[in-house]
Amino acid sequence: MSVSFVCPTCGNQDPQYIGYLKGKPYCRRCISFRGDEAEDSPLRPKNVILDLKYSLSPEQKAISDGVIENYRNGIDTLVYAVCGSGKTEISYGIIGECVAKGLHVGFALPRRDVVVELYWRLKAAFPHNKVVAVYGGHTEEKVGDIIILTTHQLYRYPKYFDLLVMDEIDAFPFKGSDVLVSLFRRSLRGHCVMMSATPSAKIRKEFSQKGHAILELHTRFHGKPIPVPKVSIAPLFIKYFSLLKRLNEYRKKGKPCFVFVPTVAKARSLFHFVSLFLMRGNFVSSKRAKRAEIIEAFRKGKYSYLITTAVLERGVTVKDIQVIVFGADSKIYDSAALIQISGRVGRKVGATDGDVIFLADKKTPSMEKAIKSIKRSNAFLPGVLRKHSRK
Repeated sequence: MSVSFVCPTCGNQDPQYIGYLKGKPYCRRCISFRGDEAEDSPLRPKNVILDLKYSLSPEQKAISDGVIENYRNGIDTLVYAVCGSGKTEISYGIIGECVAKGLHVGFALPRRDVVVELYWRLKAAFPHNKVVAVYGGHTEEKVGDIIILTTHQLYRYPKYFDLLVMDEIDAFPFKGSDVLVSLFRRSLRGHCVMMSATPSAKIRKEFSQKGHAILELHTRFHGKPIPVPKVSIAPLFIKYFSLLKRLNEYRKKGKPCFVFVPTVAKARSLFHFVSLFLMRGNFVSSKRAKRAEIIEAFRKGKYSYLITTAVLERGVTVKDIQVIVFGADSKIYDSAALIQISGRVGRKVGATDGDVIFLADKKTPSMEKAIKSIKRSNAFLPGVLRKHSRK
């Protein structure tokens, strides 16, 4: 049977992912993306009052204005900005403008945890508008002035969004997923703003083409440098001793700590070891029950340390947080992951410094590249806006 079928959902035309039911073709690659789609609603202007408790920095304001100008000119924008630069706040200007015009606005992220956190932030920033969150198990309400959703839920919105903002474009599971990328493109009827601290070379090349623009911001919103990781090379038993010593010191100083590990099994086993010596800790992973409750308890100070997989690599801000990467030489940690992990530290005004420690058996090219990239960003202080666009 000849195959000329092109999946209307994800664009797949690879015969190995095409099946037949009663002689009719269907796509195996995106078969799980089926369900109720959002109803299109009439475009009506809305009253928008942006409620920010602080002003954007001059660098943030320049990027925000650039995004708005690009959108008005029909140009898609990549915001290439360091961790802690305030990328979300940079997007508020164009979000507010589009909501005021009654356009369909979406904000997509790869991970459910970050969608939930962003929902509350946007709800506070746009108190007079309807903000809805759509993710697995939470899809009853799909239409609002601002729709925050996981990338998996984009299949519900074909040719729907006049503005689609997407953060963490290089994060799993969006990164490397042809299906999710296809769903992203399918959901657009207008223009997008994509944001990342570590965009791939492929993405940067795409946004260097006609009809696209790249806006770069290499400084944090508070104008302080990003803490540069320190590398500690030692045998395994010394790493365990060093970890206990540092966690105890942070506890005495009242400074919380994330301990990143490469696997779920390692998170569990390392916590069981550490908890023999230090109380007031816990661990989280994608498999951990009541993960959200544990993270919230950590924020409130119930725990002094949290051993975690990459689930807390992005989108989480805790004041005075310190970071230790236990086994930073693992193959799972590329330079982008290490940059994101390092970016958890020093994000808050009044707590702009802190420790980032790479505990490892050896220094890897990924570790060296991450440190070099952070130092290069710090060299831009007090702040330089770079703009590349092709109309």
